[in-house]
Order: sequence, then structure tokens, then C-alpha cells
Amino acid sequence: MGIGDDAVEIRAQGWRTLAALHGLIETALERALQAEHDLSVVEYTVLDALSRQDGWHMRMRQLARAAALSGSATTRLVTRLEERGLLTRILCADDRRGIYTELTPAGSELLARARPTHDRVLADALAEAERTPELAPLVGALHRLPAAR
Repeated sequence: MGIGDDAVEIRAQGWRTLAALHGLIETALERALQAEHDLSVVEYTVLDALSRQDGWHMRMRQLARAAALSGSATTRLVTRLEERGLLTRILCADDRRGIYTELTPAGSELLARARPTHDRVLADALAEAERTPELAPLVGALHRLPAAR
């Protein structure tokens, strides 16, 4: 195995470790958000992303990026959330082809109730991961990230 092969293996191991941390966190969040708020992680992500917008709305393409979904998966998800009364779609006044997605008051209320659960479970999952030697360096790196402003 040459130096190039070693670098590839190091990156692959790093990726596997990152995937393991992500899986641990996502599983914990999914269970808690479903059980306590009837929300999936991706539904929470969409509501959270919309809540962080200055105008409280996003184009569907932006929402797809924020939720790491394809366009068609985003459309299906938005339809489900719209049917639950958690968000609404609005035609763009400037561009009739553009569609914005916006939180409803019910979506904002559900997000406000779910956010403490999300934050608690995330903190617990990170604390658990920190006790795993392979995951501890990644958790440490997360703690060193600058806070969003």
C-alpha cells in the first residue's frame, strides 16, 4: 500500500466515522421527534429551515437543498406538511412559475414545542458519542465550531 492508498483509506475511515455519528444522532432524533411530536427528522428540518428565513418563506429549490432532498421528494414532503396545516405554498408575485413555502401558525407552534426535544436529544446523543473513542474527536470538533450568528 502506497502513500496515496493510505490517504484514501484515512479519508474513507473518516467518512465511515462521520456516517456512524450521523446515524447515531439521526436515529435518536427520529425516535424522539416521532414519539413526542409526530414529526420525522426531515419534517423538523424543513420547519426549522423555514423558521430561520427573514421572510419566513423559501423557494422549493432552496428548501430541497436545506433538507438534502430531491425536488420530487421535497414536493411530496411539502404536500404532506401542507395537508397537516403546518405550511403553505404561495405563488411568487414576480415570477408566476416560482413557488414559495411558508410556515403557518400551526407549523410555528409545533416547531416551538419540538425544538426543546430536538435540542435535548441532540445534546444527549452527542454526549453518548463522546464516550465512544472513535467518535469523540468528531464530537470535539463539533463543539469547537463557531456559533451561528
